[in-house]
Amino acid sequence: MSLGYAEKLSFIEDVGQVGMTEFFDSAHVLQDKIEQLAKLIEKSRHLVVFTGAGISTSCGIPDFRGPKGIWTLQREGKPLPEASLPFHRAMPSMTHMALVGLEKAGILKFVISQNVDGLHLRSGIPREKLAELHGNSFMETCPSCGAEYYRDFELETIGLKETSRRCSDEKCGAKLRDTVLDWEDALPPKEMNLAEKHCRMGDLVLCLGTSLQITPACNLPLKSLRGGGKIVIVNLQKTPKDKKASLVIHGFVDKVIAGVMELLNMKIPPYIRIDLFQTILSQSLSSDKKFVNWTIRIASVHGLSAPLPFIKSVEVKLDFCISLLMFVFFGSICSHRLSIIC
Repeated sequence: MSLGYAEKLSFIEDVGQVGMTEFFDSAHVLQDKIEQLAKLIEKSRHLVVFTGAGISTSCGIPDFRGPKGIWTLQREGKPLPEASLPFHRAMPSMTHMALVGLEKAGILKFVISQNVDGLHLRSGIPREKLAELHGNSFMETCPSCGAEYYRDFELETIGLKETSRRCSDEKCGAKLRDTVLDWEDALPPKEMNLAEKHCRMGDLVLCLGTSLQITPACNLPLKSLRGGGKIVIVNLQKTPKDKKASLVIHGFVDKVIAGVMELLNMKIPPYIRIDLFQTILSQSLSSDKKFVNWTIRIASVHGLSAPLPFIKSVEVKLDFCISLLMFVFFGSICSHRLSIIC
């Protein structure tokens, strides 16, 4: 199974500390810390969440620096881990959806993501409340007018390269580019500025599933400290920022967040995936004018040539009423034939 983004990255020798030991708080300690976190969130007036790869491991997407992470196995010369499903089929985790619930309740003000899996947007976090520091494997943007296009298929490139599509704005039409950074690419100023602004405003920055190693992103949560804010870290490995945190929780992110939501008496909203496509119905007379050829084309809403990864097959049934309608409309001298193009 392709790992998509990870396999497209340029190779570099130094990817930071890998193969980090995982720690687990005892059941009693974990519950106590969950209760502390729930109280902090309840009192918070400007909650900011900072996420890393650990938030998506329960979605079937491998992490990078854990014992079986991508960079860990790569450094050991071992085969890369297999994703249990392709990026485009991954669904938001319990934590992703809990964040949606917190945002809708007005508690969560902003999300800063280091992930490129697109799951925050797919879960329902508003784009204006999300900074994607490393880009999004499903997002392409117009370098001319700034328009963004969120796709239901993984883009074919990374490294801010041109894709095969153009801006749909008639006044623009520029070639689109992917948004995912390669190692040498600088973090996008727009995303960084928003992230820094909200961290400075934040009275609580909750770091979920991140080793907090990559600069300058890992220093963003620290900016909340200058205004008296607090940092909470939920991660299985120790991080360089643990000493700066008011609370460090070693446990699975989903379990911690589920416990917090229960204590806050809040339900985690269900995830409902909606994929859109268009059907194009056309008809033409055969050369001998004895037949009407009907063609149904199933196409992506993102363009006729865009892939449809979520469709495996199409079944079309014509009942008696539709057949009769065709017969009446085109007259008794014409029969009809139907073809399907996906």
